[in-house]
Amino acid sequence: PIPRLDYYMVEVIYEQPIQQLVSGERVAGVDIGLNNLAAVTSNQLGFKPFVINGKPVKAVNNYYNKKKALLQSQLKGNRKTSNSIQSLSTKRGFKIDDYLHKSSRLIINQLVENNIKTLVIGKNENWKQGINIGKVNNQNFTSVPHARLIKMLTYKAELVGIKVIITEESYTSVASFLDGDVIPVHGSNEASCVKFSGRRVKRGLYCSKKGIKFNADINGSYNIIRKVVPDAFGNGIEGVVVHPVKITLTN
Repeated sequence: PIPRLDYYMVEVIYEQPIQQLVSGERVAGVDIGLNNLAAVTSNQLGFKPFVINGKPVKAVNNYYNKKKALLQSQLKGNRKTSNSIQSLSTKRGFKIDDYLHKSSRLIINQLVENNIKTLVIGKNENWKQGINIGKVNNQNFTSVPHARLIKMLTYKAELVGIKVIITEESYTSVASFLDGDVIPVHGSNEASCVKFSGRRVKRGLYCSKKGIKFNADINGSYNIIRKVVPDAFGNGIEGVVVHPVKITLTN
């Protein structure tokens, strides 16, 4: 057992052989966010994109922040923490970990079911805090351990023979997937002069040049695929679904 501040952790080490459960050539993309924890798409014909609701994680964090503030207000002297605060932090960590494990398992299961061989994950080194999304949203992004979700997706994917590629996601949210916009690399000369066909019309929606409105995170997820595999949709996008199923995981 490994002692923690208010509990013991038991670590079990074992070897598990990698199983080659997939053999296809198709690619999936994951856009990680806040209200939508993960938006998943693929160039697999007939694949139904889906988003995993991120609000349960936000709810855990909101409760934690309010409860912690109350407990801190009751501390006497120069004390910074207490057993109650530590217990609260531990429970928060367990709840978020549980949701991330369930989310990553669902994603990998869907890829196996659809025989998808490669998973591209968009990663923002600053977790989107470099853009002006406000103090509250910045705090929320800090509270959601996106890096841990990526680690969970990576090891679970590798165990079933899925190749994982992690890429920077600059411009994937503003380029129009339906219009085939070029997606430049951040800081390149091309990035300073490129113009995008579509635009975000309101929170959560993206509008293409032809006026088609669809989920903005799904747009980003498809573009994450194109950023790594430019010819992923070389045969056209006819039949590609842009309206996702929304999934909320429960106990």
